[in-house]
Amino acid sequence: MNTSDTPAGPDRVRRYRRRVFGEREGIRAALTDASAHQQRVLADLLEFNASTEYGRSHGFSSVRTLDDFRKAVPINDYAALSSRIERMAAGESNVLSADDPAVYFTSSGTTGAHKKIPVTPHFMRRTFFPFYYAAWAPLAEHFPEVLARPDAVLNLKHDPVSAPPTTASGHLHVGASQVDFGAKFGEPLSAEPGTGAPWGTLPVPVERDDHLEKAYLRLRLAAESDVRCVIGINPAMVAALPHQLTLWWPRLVKEIRDGTLGGLPHTTPNPERARSLERLADHFGTIRPAHVWPHMRALFCWTTGMASLYLPRLREEFGIGVASLPAPVAASEGPVAVALDRHESAGSLTVTASVYEFLDADADLGPDAKTLTFDDLEPGRDYHVVFSHIGGLYRYAVGDVVRVVDRVDGVPRVAYAGRATRSDAVGERLREAQVLRALAAAARGTGLDLRNAACRVRETHGLPPHYEFALAPCGAWAESETTRFAALLDTAIGDEAPAYRAARSGGRLGPLTVQLLAEDAFLRDWHTAVACGIRPTQVKDRLFRPDAALWERLTGSARAGRGGQR
Repeated sequence: MNTSDTPAGPDRVRRYRRRVFGEREGIRAALTDASAHQQRVLADLLEFNASTEYGRSHGFSSVRTLDDFRKAVPINDYAALSSRIERMAAGESNVLSADDPAVYFTSSGTTGAHKKIPVTPHFMRRTFFPFYYAAWAPLAEHFPEVLARPDAVLNLKHDPVSAPPTTASGHLHVGASQVDFGAKFGEPLSAEPGTGAPWGTLPVPVERDDHLEKAYLRLRLAAESDVRCVIGINPAMVAALPHQLTLWWPRLVKEIRDGTLGGLPHTTPNPERARSLERLADHFGTIRPAHVWPHMRALFCWTTGMASLYLPRLREEFGIGVASLPAPVAASEGPVAVALDRHESAGSLTVTASVYEFLDADADLGPDAKTLTFDDLEPGRDYHVVFSHIGGLYRYAVGDVVRVVDRVDGVPRVAYAGRATRSDAVGERLREAQVLRALAAAARGTGLDLRNAACRVRETHGLPPHYEFALAPCGAWAESETTRFAALLDTAIGDEAPAYRAARSGGRLGPLTVQLLAEDAFLRDWHTAVACGIRPTQVKDRLFRPDAALWERLTGSARAGRGGQR
């Protein structure tokens, strides 16, 4: 929940700024001696966890170097460690980590199944908090006004719950944003911007899993404040906000006028604010976040992956000159990289947090795969990420792919490129990042914009399978433009993925097809998923959608009838 010490008083703001800038400088300074810091992280986790069950069975006490570590420990994923994690969650100690987890983060993963990510006090102190505080430094430095008032930030991921789920041993099993780090780990400054806003803890009753109603109530309250920044981390949440304004507009304006919240008396009626919002909507013919919050300055979310296609247009919804700051490259299991400046997409490896290994993204990531260190990475290439940290995750393949953008002080700066999941019907071995770059190339080649996209392999009787794309265009596309886009996309995927090009030229894959949906099709699909009880933070953009029922949910009720089929 991160609600401790949230008042935006001058002393608290000074202490907060000092902390986030100090942690950033610590990470930045470590880059100049990155190899030594990586060796220290390895030695620390080995010594601390040598007497655990995992440490004894893998000979931690005899490991001295990264090469030793590679020989002693296989590459793991969640499935490989899940039986041990379940024993820990049931109350067993000294299994993966020497200190017991204080909480378990939940993660949806690729399949949507809820993982239990053990979070220990040592992990939080050594690995998480320095990275976590540093992530807010660019926002605090360049947009200081967002810290001036608790209600200056609309934090969409903040979702405290009064009766959170627990493991068999009674430990919290929740999202990271649902943990009060101040109370749990003695870090009162850790309250995120916006968590002390009037909507930080909703003042009216609402069902725990009614996430759409929660979103409405927060939006209703925020519409009466001068919001300067929106924090979403998951960009799909930020993209949903303009749609929600339109969807809930009549109800929202009425409640502002009446002073109600969720139909209940709440504050003094505010007919003047209601009238001003209605005048804006009448004048512009619609209502946008920029109209409601004319002093908006920044969006804080992932800026890569699918968001790289729609974020430029999305920023326009929030106002001219609104900045987009990249959220860290991280997962519930641990951090990878954090932006130390205002780079639009990439962050520096947090070399003080975890031991990092990498593997070419086109290679198979098995237990015995040969890995690279950060010194081996090349700009412009994609890599699997494998990390080890003191919290008990060793040589852990998180399932994300990063792209090396450049180097700072000799250390790679990386951006999230996509999930490691492949689509592989006939040996084409397509990765998300390859298709996303191809979509961007086709958009550049045609001058067209996308709101979102998804694809699947479609089987057609008597013909080779082919890729079917569902696209939400920005504005109207002519049939000739859609045909041109499809042709360029087919070529661009082949340029990114030689195995796809070989499958096409060999007749094993047919030409891809494009189906245009309504502009808001993916937003409505997102709302449908959230309405089923999934937390908004976990409903992410998914490019590959092989599930037939989910594909039909997206396309069946959202076809635009534009005729743009190829």
